[in-house]
Amino acid sequence: MALRINLRYLERDDLTLKGELPVAELDLDLRDEMIRPEKPLVYELLIQKLDDNLLVRGRLFLPIACECVRCLKAFEYELDLPEWTCLLPLAGEEKVTITSDSVDLTPFLREDILLELPQHPLCKPECGGLKKPTPERPKSSSLRRTEPSAWAELNKLKVRNE
Repeated sequence: MALRINLRYLERDDLTLKGELPVAELDLDLRDEMIRPEKPLVYELLIQKLDDNLLVRGRLFLPIACECVRCLKAFEYELDLPEWTCLLPLAGEEKVTITSDSVDLTPFLREDILLELPQHPLCKPECGGLKKPTPERPKSSSLRRTEPSAWAELNKLKVRNE
């Protein structure tokens, strides 16, 4: 169920599309375990035919489940492209593939989504990372170390210079 535009509908007037596209249809093929798109892509698009081109403008929104690379906390990153634009040539060397009078927008959506994904997702910009454990200290200062230290044993050695 890819996002396809039938060119015959554009012969009369511009076309407005609103809806959701399942994440599986985007085929993002992410190999990063810190980024997991699980919810559908929400889109609102206006498609216009301009001479031998399609102009697609609108908004793309994709919530993504992420894990912070510093503190490993789970959070949701909102990928929002409020002014997404794509110009698709219908003629010439770089023309898009037309199948049954339809153009598939999915590869163009996928490309721009992949470019907008965070490389190193952070729960917040000032995230300090994992907390370092603090060593336990004796409660009383009267407790002294009675074991000989390694340095004390080395100080007992007598070295001759010849």
